[in-house]
Amino acid sequence: MSQLSQRPDAPVVGQRHRHESAAAHVTGTALYTDDLAARLTGVLHAYPVQSTCAHGKILGLDTSAAQQVPGVIRVITAQDIPGVNDQGAKHDEPLLPVDEVMFFGQPVAWVLGEDLEAAKAGAKAVRVDYEPLDSLITIKDAIAAKSFHGIQPEIAKGDPQAAFAQATHVFEGDFEFAGQEHFYLETQNSLALVDESGQIMVHCSTQHPTETQDIVSHVLGIGAHEVTVQVLRMGGGFGGKEMQPHGYAALAALGAVLTGRPVRVRLDRNLDMTMTGKRHGFYATWKIGFDQGGKILALQAQLTADGGWSLDLSEPVLTRAMCHIDNSYWIPNIRVNGRVAKCHKTSQTAFRGFGGPQGMLVMEDILGRVAPQLGLEARELRRRNFYTEGQDTPYHQPVRHPERIDAAWQQVLDSADVARREAEIAQFNTNNHYSKRALAMTPVKFGISFNLTAFNQGGALVLVYKDGSVLVNHGGTEMGQGLHTKMLQVAATALGVPLSKVRIAPTRTDKVPNTSATAASSGSDLNGGAVKDACEQIQARLAAVAAGKLGVPAQDIRFAQGKITALGKRDELEWSEVVREAYMQRIQLSAAGYYRTEGLHWDLARMTGSPFKYFSYGVAASEVEVSSFDGSYVLRRVDIVHDVGDSLSPLVDLGQIEGGFVQGTGWLTLEDLRWDTSDGPGRGRVATQAASTYKIPSFSEMPEVFNVNLLDKAHEEGAVYGSKAVGEPPLMLAFSVREALRQAIAEFGASGRSVPLASPATPEAVFWAIDTVRNPGS
Repeated sequence: MSQLSQRPDAPVVGQRHRHESAAAHVTGTALYTDDLAARLTGVLHAYPVQSTCAHGKILGLDTSAAQQVPGVIRVITAQDIPGVNDQGAKHDEPLLPVDEVMFFGQPVAWVLGEDLEAAKAGAKAVRVDYEPLDSLITIKDAIAAKSFHGIQPEIAKGDPQAAFAQATHVFEGDFEFAGQEHFYLETQNSLALVDESGQIMVHCSTQHPTETQDIVSHVLGIGAHEVTVQVLRMGGGFGGKEMQPHGYAALAALGAVLTGRPVRVRLDRNLDMTMTGKRHGFYATWKIGFDQGGKILALQAQLTADGGWSLDLSEPVLTRAMCHIDNSYWIPNIRVNGRVAKCHKTSQTAFRGFGGPQGMLVMEDILGRVAPQLGLEARELRRRNFYTEGQDTPYHQPVRHPERIDAAWQQVLDSADVARREAEIAQFNTNNHYSKRALAMTPVKFGISFNLTAFNQGGALVLVYKDGSVLVNHGGTEMGQGLHTKMLQVAATALGVPLSKVRIAPTRTDKVPNTSATAASSGSDLNGGAVKDACEQIQARLAAVAAGKLGVPAQDIRFAQGKITALGKRDELEWSEVVREAYMQRIQLSAAGYYRTEGLHWDLARMTGSPFKYFSYGVAASEVEVSSFDGSYVLRRVDIVHDVGDSLSPLVDLGQIEGGFVQGTGWLTLEDLRWDTSDGPGRGRVATQAASTYKIPSFSEMPEVFNVNLLDKAHEEGAVYGSKAVGEPPLMLAFSVREALRQAIAEFGASGRSVPLASPATPEAVFWAIDTVRNPGS
């Protein structure tokens, strides 16, 4: 077992501890970025002037009336930017437009006011003249116009055409499915101020402080060392704060430099929903072949991602979708092509799963649609095609531990009592004409690591004070997911001290530089490895001190629960005692830790390699009841078994599994994201721009019975303390809800018929699907 994976005796990791800020969250004492503004004086409030057309030339921008509004201090336009006018990953996303707007709601200027009302009034007074240009709003509009941007990658393995010729069954189809609004509790938020030395401090709700620092520095035309970004915590991120916060942070910093006063940028819910990117919607065409026994022989597919007006992270989202189209199934012959549609909408961005859910949804939709035509239960069709030992992915990465798919599948079958319940469901359906039930099971295989190999690195700074207390700085950000809790447990375990001895400091770019985004489910892997490395450096120094006091070699020293002992000795030293002695001996009590994920390689041009450190596995069984009167449905029961390796913090992991599943269910069944596609003045406007028009899951959508268990015997060698990532993979367990809806809909019609189902599968979509299966000829 590797040193990274090995757990000492009596570890703090693996214990059930509540979230480190839980009490502060529920009592309202936890501070967020916007809370800091109230602690400063002279704060200016920023408000945007938004475009009123989806695509147009800017003929004139008149700010004179705004300057006369009481309380307005300054109007910021593109001409005020001293450095590079760009906030994007691909240098195609100006912070403020110069001569062209690209989506309805795009900020063309920002007004700074003494208070928010003054800023709003000033924004209303700004006059902008546009010459409307043709706009592409839907993904099919863009495809028809051949409007694409970025790379167009291909994954290819085997000979699909020859396999199709040999296949007993061949099916073709297409599938369009929607994106998703992040709807984090805390909207985009930045606060910037300049100190007496000209150092710019940016407090920001960002998942990627280093990249926020980079964007702020190049917009201002200064070095990164003149910008410090701090993140206390976020009220949710889900990927929506990986790229999207940078521009707002840069605007706040620019305002602070121009006025000499702190500047606050906080989007209200309407602004956030109309200005920020979403999960990418996709359009897929596919062709699949099976042998006589229902084994997949070949797949050919084209995935088109709805990228919006600029690239943002659309290229890596697309490639990850392509790498996950196989989900848990071996496909010996495959060709998948990808492209990014350029539309006049918000620039779509990272969202929990980062393209993986979209690719996997295509495969699960295919299997759900064709299973009846193959004369197989969908559950059996899925099982027959699971990966087995020795097989590799479409991009030629060997699949390690594929037996865990079977293990989780069987554990769900047994713990959820599936056979008995399916018999009860069949009886219910026989006795009820207007309501039908169904139970569906779906698996998850999700790759963990950033697609770009360089991002797979993390840093930490651990400080031990003379009294034995410990302060941990790391490059990851806390957005409610429990990363700080896990890092506390990792540090306590690595140093051999009680959890009460360790405290986490806010994430800051001047403490841990050049870190990667807290994304790709890799926060614990990267930062945990770095924290452990720093702690082990300090522990090695303390071991030498303790060895001198106990008269043994340093390698015989053991640390546990604040006590220091030696093999073969009864003597026992206190942690704090040894720390004090180390200080008196002038031994360094701090260390910078570093971790890089080993074994990764990826050729983007050929779409081959091993981009993932490991795969996380899971299985869910969901039971629904559907009413034919209005398409409404109830999620009656959910049973999940998920692989998190040897959990670092089981209570945190269970919460992540539950939350991810519910968010995935929202995407697939409730969250109907819409833009105005009319030719009227509102064309391109986000129509679902508030909680009143965009439905996210609430308590009423939670399953009546919700059982979540962690997979047994799931140690992951080569990861910190044998754990696995947990942030993103559980979202895809929600496929089981959508597939259960499809199977329940099928019960209203004749057997053996394919049931197409829209996504999201809202009650309206379910109603029309029921109508189709009942009246197939209409």
